[in-house]
Amino acid sequence: MDFTPTEEQAAAADLAARILGDHSTHERLTAAGTGSDAGLWKELCAAGLVGAVADTGLLGLVLLLEEQGRTTAQVPFAASCVYGLLAVTAHGSPEQRERLLPGIADGTVVVAGAMPGTGTLSASPPASSSLSTSGKLTGVLPAVPWLRDATHVLVADDLRRLWLVRTAEAALSEPVELTAPWSAGRLTLDGAPGEALGSAGAYDDLLATARTAFAGLQAGVCAGSLARAVEHTNTREQFGQPLAARQGVQLRAADAHMDTEAIRVTAYEAAWRRDEGLPYRAHALTAAWWASEAGRRVVHTGQHLHGGAGADLAHPVHRHFLWGRQLDAYLGCGGELLQELGELIANGEAGT
Repeated sequence: MDFTPTEEQAAAADLAARILGDHSTHERLTAAGTGSDAGLWKELCAAGLVGAVADTGLLGLVLLLEEQGRTTAQVPFAASCVYGLLAVTAHGSPEQRERLLPGIADGTVVVAGAMPGTGTLSASPPASSSLSTSGKLTGVLPAVPWLRDATHVLVADDLRRLWLVRTAEAALSEPVELTAPWSAGRLTLDGAPGEALGSAGAYDDLLATARTAFAGLQAGVCAGSLARAVEHTNTREQFGQPLAARQGVQLRAADAHMDTEAIRVTAYEAAWRRDEGLPYRAHALTAAWWASEAGRRVVHTGQHLHGGAGADLAHPVHRHFLWGRQLDAYLGCGGELLQELGELIANGEAGT
């Protein structure tokens, strides 16, 4: 395994860090409320960072999402790359790739999606018509992140088939507030037309890709939270010395650092394996487990190390706390992830 970024991946991550760092100020994030920063999204797309994921792969996307997580930038980067660019690239027909990928890259097409298994959807034609390229979708997805920004939404029906639906053709979409300000919405479909995406195996690949990418996002959120805590404890003095001089503070920060590194390295491994064409479902589950369980610990630590200031809902560190808890919920319960991982291993499907 070699997680050293390629020249292209490193250049894209550096550019993303500069753009996101310049624009995702506390004042600008506060002004955005629960909406997205349309200006920042336009600039990221104009810089070619969304389109670059087609060349830099899932590991390149994880590096970019780390930078988004550090700044908690309110743009649909993860969703549109996972459910749009990577999904269409891997599983779309030549016609779908030609029609959709240019718009996804320039930001005029934004694809949202719920983690497969969220909500209940049925599709016609039935399973006997699995080769059909179109169908009608019925059901409810109670909370789809970035739905309010999306032109399309990628959904999975109860038979684990993937469908791409234009949000303009959905029966109903209404705003929903999540723990994190992710411009979410409730999606109700009543016979909405959808186009099939991919065939057998597409669902499992999408799920593993999403778990890996959002674990990378969580690594950035945790790194940002910890960086704020380190800065605070180094500058805040109590009884004549910085808080960081106290052993209890050092131990909490050290544990948070190790947790953050565990999230990062497991996400890197899963992404690298996908890019190399190796089995990676079990590795994606491992990354998701670390991101869910350890991520929750880290953002709590970041807030606690700020003392009373950490309880202030308007403090910048609280935004990392909200993102970390949202990602914890989005990736799923740690116990359920471990059960799924155990079943993969028991069935001999984990890969090496």
